[in-house]
Amino acid sequence: MQSITLLGATGSIGESTLDVIARHPYKYSVFALTGNKQLSKLALQCQQHGAQFAVVNDAAAASELRALLHGTDCKTEVLHGLEALCQVASAVQVDTVMAAIVGAAGLVPTMAAVKTGKKILLANKESLVMAGGLFMRAVKASGSLLLPIDSEHNAIFQCLPANYEQADTSGVSKLLLSASGGPFRGWSAQQMAEVTPDQACAHPNWSMGRKISVDSASLMNKGLELIEACWLFDVSPKQIDVVVHPQSVIHSLVQYTDGSVLAQLGNPDMRTPIAHGLAWPERIESGVADLNLFDVARLDFEQPDLESFPCLQLAFDAAAAAGDAPAILNAANEVAVQAFLDKRIGFSQIAQVVDNTLSGLDFSEPDSLDGVQDSDQKARYHSANYITEIEY
Repeated sequence: MQSITLLGATGSIGESTLDVIARHPYKYSVFALTGNKQLSKLALQCQQHGAQFAVVNDAAAASELRALLHGTDCKTEVLHGLEALCQVASAVQVDTVMAAIVGAAGLVPTMAAVKTGKKILLANKESLVMAGGLFMRAVKASGSLLLPIDSEHNAIFQCLPANYEQADTSGVSKLLLSASGGPFRGWSAQQMAEVTPDQACAHPNWSMGRKISVDSASLMNKGLELIEACWLFDVSPKQIDVVVHPQSVIHSLVQYTDGSVLAQLGNPDMRTPIAHGLAWPERIESGVADLNLFDVARLDFEQPDLESFPCLQLAFDAAAAAGDAPAILNAANEVAVQAFLDKRIGFSQIAQVVDNTLSGLDFSEPDSLDGVQDSDQKARYHSANYITEIEY
């Protein structure tokens, strides 16, 4: 039986993971759950899944969670803080860690799990965007098994040969990352200038949190996935194409030197890649309905509109620049998206903030997590200052 720590239990990935786990009670058990603001949901999850530990951000949240659990038969021990996150991610009792904390906050606990050789189900793309070189070296040194959970990267993983090491030696010529195009596919830059947070969060195919929904709407999420794919599959940005596929049925493709193109298809439900990662190399039931191609009827493909969606081009540029450029990109985007959700800047100004930050800071090659976090903080400071200049 696999013992699992779920970093980011209350988000959409966390909920889907717990749904799959509950379908296989003799295969998986929950060691620890972590959450941020949704404490009532976290309390219910602890009761339903018998977690030994729950971790929240601070002492006040821990006190509130204990109060919610008081009087129940739940024996979950409540902890708080970054050190506690790292403890439950690296505990000797843990076999598998689902890394699903959104944003830069997931980097340190995920790295703690890697350094202790855990099986890592990676849904926190920012870990590789911010510290790809450091992260992958740690994976190699510890012998940790790293399995991608983002639907696109999981699809590529499924389409690669079992003995894949790198593209040049495996007959792979190109990776094709699919993108739904988000809620504003076909819109002009002028139309998107008046977009509201609620519009940006209304994804046509996927149910996600607000931050990642905005990233999907701006195509920054696809840019972050591009950077993640470079590290996961040891390819350069030039070996990756982004393909807009509005039906979200083909989750990504791999093109081979002999002309073959392999694609992974399925309904747009994150329980499929989660089940694949949990059980790999076996297959288990996920709760996802079978794909009916007759209902789908057609599959469309388009090139991304980089003029209307400049965030994707900024991500390509950051990937090519390498060093801490992707970490700076990610930090600036997180600050800008939050400012947009707070209605301080417009949707189109997200790219403006990121571009200004990338242009205003010098790039370097961090040799430690402290160096990565320094770059992250410098970018956040620069972005926040710029937003005060341009906000409504």
